Amino acid sequence: MMSHPHFATPAALYAAYESASTKLFYPRAAVRCSGDPMFRSRHARDLACILDVDPDVVAWLCLPLEFHTERGPHVPDFLVDYEGGVRIYLDAVEETGAPEIAEGAAVAGLRYRAVPRQEVRQGSRLANARDMLRYARSRTPLNDRIRMLSALEEAGSLTIADGFQVFRETQPLTGISWMYLHRLISMDIDEVISLDTVVRRYHR
Repeated sequence: MMSHPHFATPAALYAAYESASTKLFYPRAAVRCSGDPMFRSRHARDLACILDVDPDVVAWLCLPLEFHTERGPHVPDFLVDYEGGVRIYLDAVEETGAPEIAEGAAVAGLRYRAVPRQEVRQGSRLANARDMLRYARSRTPLNDRIRMLSALEEAGSLTIADGFQVFRETQPLTGISWMYLHRLISMDIDEVISLDTVVRRYHR
């Protein structure tokens, strides 16, 4: 599991922590963050929302380290572990990343990518992720989880409208959101979530 190291914090990393600690972005909850969620910008928070609904992401960590560049020390926004053992450092950028930062990462032996705002905000995925993450801390009761999974096992798939008849102990969209975020069910979140959205059991 990723976490921040317990030794004297380098100056640039400390400054990044200080900057992020003064900012507050919604939604507050995160699902696959291995440490404290800390964001220096709205764009970084949005990218984290996307990471939480990416089925290939195992875990992510905010402000993981600093590395040297021609501009001086740089702290990327995230370290992301993907399925298959791939580990990439990500920065949330407005349009394009700085070549000096990419070169510094390469010299340090780090896989690195700058993610532009347009990539994060295209389509409906970000809006859906924000909506669902509001319920990330509202654990779906066991009875409702089993009822939903049993209904999907029998029917193969249900619409969200059908799911309204399944949940008894929690609000249906709260339950569906939590189950999606915790990879018990799947649905297409590249389109706006609606009553007609099809829900299935999650399979890798």
